[in-house]
Amino acid sequence: MTAPGGTAPPGADDARTADGASTAALPADPGLRTAAADGPAPADGPGPCAPDGGSGACAPDGGDEDERLARAFLSRVVEPGDETAGRWVREMGAVELARRLRAGTHRLPGVSDKRWAGLRARAARADPRRDLAAAREAGVRFVCPGDTEWPAQLDDLGDARPTGLWVRGRPHLRMWALRSVALVGARACTAYGAHMATTLAAGLAERGWVVVSGGAYGIDGAAHRGTLAGGGATVAVLACGVDRPYPRGHTELIDRVARQGLVIGELPPGDHPTPSRFLVRNRVIAALTRGTVVVEAAHRSGSLVTARAARRLGRHTMGVPGPATSALSAGVHHLLREGAELVTDAAEIVELVGAIGELAPERRGPVLPRDLLAPDARQVLAALPGRGTASADAVAREARTTEDDAIARLYELRALGYVERQGEEWGLTRQAVISARADRTGR
Repeated sequence: MTAPGGTAPPGADDARTADGASTAALPADPGLRTAAADGPAPADGPGPCAPDGGSGACAPDGGDEDERLARAFLSRVVEPGDETAGRWVREMGAVELARRLRAGTHRLPGVSDKRWAGLRARAARADPRRDLAAAREAGVRFVCPGDTEWPAQLDDLGDARPTGLWVRGRPHLRMWALRSVALVGARACTAYGAHMATTLAAGLAERGWVVVSGGAYGIDGAAHRGTLAGGGATVAVLACGVDRPYPRGHTELIDRVARQGLVIGELPPGDHPTPSRFLVRNRVIAALTRGTVVVEAAHRSGSLVTARAARRLGRHTMGVPGPATSALSAGVHHLLREGAELVTDAAEIVELVGAIGELAPERRGPVLPRDLLAPDARQVLAALPGRGTASADAVAREARTTEDDAIARLYELRALGYVERQGEEWGLTRQAVISARADRTGR
């Protein structure tokens, strides 16, 4: 498989584990101590995370493991996309936030007593040491903001940015995300939708683009399969722990994606999906990629949430049209009316999201022999009756030219096989009549 964007093929040098993360329990005392790492970080992977000036970023060259532990802890305690918690991380840092949630002595601003009690209950049960160990066991690594593998475009989400991503698979996430497109759509798709998703995904894979989707039934599954069938690169973004494929019917597919590409998610190992988690997961798909293509979607489809999130983030939003009578295309058509770009093949997608000069081929109908005639000859040809014959004088009047010019053009057309002379009059040949009918019907 050729890596996108001209990068080296995915291999051992892209692989990173969570071995560089500390397995020490998150300190509960007010002053978080430095946790000792189990061993040195892999040479080709990012170093351990350290606080980044209170911004909550993981510094790849730092030596403090508390940041990574704190973020692993928060991924268990805080729901994905929680902007209030994201603001806390931005203002006080992940380590300090984790300490306050553990201590629970003072309720943080912006939450009710009921919600604070829920956060405290989850904080009491959270064990980042156990989660990181389970991740290592499942071949999963935890990637933090600031790591060399962290896709910087996720920072566009602001306070809704993930606290970290659990990543299953060997390739380098940031490098793959640089040249990626999201393909999403209805779960209960039609045969047309599945065909389009598969074809688009295969075409993008052939052009070196990474296809990102959600691993669900319908369009998502067709997009992943189309990419895999072409030996391409694909990423599945899950709304659950990456070690627990969902839906269960796609276990084999998601396992194959993990072997050939990447499976990522915000939730720690073993966590389960909920309806709300599917919706907030979609913002990651939108932010991670250069553009989102919706293949089929009803008016209430979650894939429209992905497309509108992409639009808010300044990404390209695209839709594949379907039959006007299909309820599964109604949402796509509404999206197109809102300003999304209409696309029908991979070349048109790449023209929008790719570099300057990556243009789709010009679309035009076949060139007919009469298209090669000079304008005045076409005018004389059009002046001849479809049936019967006409004099040169009558043809000249109909063509709005002189009789001498009409005769000159008629002899030229006779040499090309379009007209024939019958006595003093002129008429179309049988082949010219057939050609004119085919031109009118578009065949």
